[in-house]
Amino acid sequence: MTEEARLREQICATGLSLFTRGYVHATAGNISARLGDGFLITPTDACLGRLDPAALALVDAQGRHVAGERPSKTLALHQHIYAADPQARCVLHTHSTHLVALTLAGVWRPQDILPPITPYFVMKVGHVPLVPYHRPGDPAVGEHVAAAIARFQARGLRLRAVMLDRLGPQVWGPDPAQTMATLEELEETARLWLACDRRCTWLDDGRIDELRHTFGAAW
Repeated sequence: MTEEARLREQICATGLSLFTRGYVHATAGNISARLGDGFLITPTDACLGRLDPAALALVDAQGRHVAGERPSKTLALHQHIYAADPQARCVLHTHSTHLVALTLAGVWRPQDILPPITPYFVMKVGHVPLVPYHRPGDPAVGEHVAAAIARFQARGLRLRAVMLDRLGPQVWGPDPAQTMATLEELEETARLWLACDRRCTWLDDGRIDELRHTFGAAW
């Protein structure tokens, strides 16, 4: 099986898993994966629970549509993430309920939507800044996300996700499975934080230092 064929199957399997478990609904959300000379991305207004591997949009390195159905309107945002973080091989976006609810109720702070309340959030997700509201598909969002990635890189930190205000998380990683795992940890942390009415304590500096030294946590 070629790399492209494998990624097509992985994208569809990831979409089905997210849809089945309620991380996405209707035609919300999108997934892309980097190829050597371009990208695969889910079609615009596609249901992630009913993706067809052959229908995924293929675009070249400049973002030109080459084959498949019309690419998601968030293609430009995905391109900005790939350009800003060369390690990113997969990008996914959902409208995960607890994360969107968090932006409606009020995030912890703009540079960190959630406090470090669990060790696995610190280790598996890390900092997640809030991106101010823009309409869905607004190309300006990509510039905001790229700037956030650069700000954290200047501090020696690598982002794995940002939160689009009122829309949902944008998460990236080395492959669809690991990117989905990061999303799951992020959504679960938001659920816990809201369940505690945003009043629980978080890990202190000493405990976070221990996670840095023991597991290489990027916080």
